[in-house]
Amino acid sequence: MEETEAEVAPALIAVHPHRSSVAVAVGCDLRVFDLLAGVGVTLLDDSSSSSSSSSSSFHKDSIRAIRFSANGKLFVSAGDDKTLKIWSSISWRCIFTLSSEKRISAVAISNNESYVCFADKFGVVWVVDITGFDANQPLLDKKPTPLLSHYCSIITSLEFSPDDRFILSADRDFKIRVTNFPNKPLNGAHEIQSFCLGHTEFVSCLAFFQAQEYQQHLLSGSGDSTVRLWDVSSGALLDTCEVANKAGLLESNGNGKSEEHGHAVTDLCTTLDGVALLSHNVSAQTLTLAKVVSIEGEAFVPTSLGYAPSARELWIVTGVSSLPGCSHPSFARVRVISGIDIEQEAVVLEDEKMPGGEKLLETLQGTASVDENVFLAAAEAVKAAMHNLLIKKQYPSESRESRKKTRNDRKLKQ
Repeated sequence: MEETEAEVAPALIAVHPHRSSVAVAVGCDLRVFDLLAGVGVTLLDDSSSSSSSSSSSFHKDSIRAIRFSANGKLFVSAGDDKTLKIWSSISWRCIFTLSSEKRISAVAISNNESYVCFADKFGVVWVVDITGFDANQPLLDKKPTPLLSHYCSIITSLEFSPDDRFILSADRDFKIRVTNFPNKPLNGAHEIQSFCLGHTEFVSCLAFFQAQEYQQHLLSGSGDSTVRLWDVSSGALLDTCEVANKAGLLESNGNGKSEEHGHAVTDLCTTLDGVALLSHNVSAQTLTLAKVVSIEGEAFVPTSLGYAPSARELWIVTGVSSLPGCSHPSFARVRVISGIDIEQEAVVLEDEKMPGGEKLLETLQGTASVDENVFLAAAEAVKAAMHNLLIKKQYPSESRESRKKTRNDRKLKQ
């Protein structure tokens, strides 16, 4: 049997909502740093063969989604090993491990921390009821239940609206579905509120404004190099910001589309003033490019963002796993941008000025030094990985039957 080439997985980052910790996932490694104590976190997972340091793997394949819950008590990780793990961010013990039928592509936690949802590569969204969980006790006898489906389209992003009224799912086929989240979700979600249609390439990310007066405004990023502003209830497109063109990354080709394999929007996070470095005018319902922050001297292609509201910091990461021909096949590079308010000058912090300093970088990045050539190779690998992640693979007819015979889908017992 031919050895299959390992898939490159972009690095991910998540910041605790109260800035008490920050997590980075690269490949199957999950790394957490306690910003309050100034030390790396030891993760504990009783379902693993042994407990060890934060740089060890508790997933057996690439992690594709990580996130904290709204108040920071829970942390979720999931990915290509078809497992989802729920962690207590107080003890950093895994309190629940769940098996999926397919690889997991996206996760979401309801803001009231009663439900965890995840999407698989087949386009199905599942829900797990965690009502009344105890962060110090393992969750028992919890099984996922199908909630909704996009019918064979890879779901790229899941988000609950701030009031938990809706669950939003975006997919590879340019769609954003707004679904009413029912009172009894274990019976399925059958009422669609709206569709947000307008992107011309895969939808890569979704983000809500947290302020009360903005909660019906959704933002989406896409492979078409745009960020779009939507009214959730009606699905109406309110504004479009062509990020790549306005940032000077692309020359306009006259039809509003980016070049093939162009500058995809990979992630979004909302601040009190806008989205990353876009400005949101609420009354006019428009988006404008406020400023562009460049990281000079590095081939830095951000793969994931995290925002710390209390410190007004934007955390960014680049990195990949399984980088071909590299002596350090999995690596991550973390940077922090301070002063991202519209009125202030954004500054990329030097390593020694970052929260946590060298200890943080050793925990989240590893101790191995990475030269500029590796960054250049990683930048190209990131672009290819984002593209390959969201396209439908074509297999020659002679290999299809063989693949069917060797499939290892896990059938969940209802």
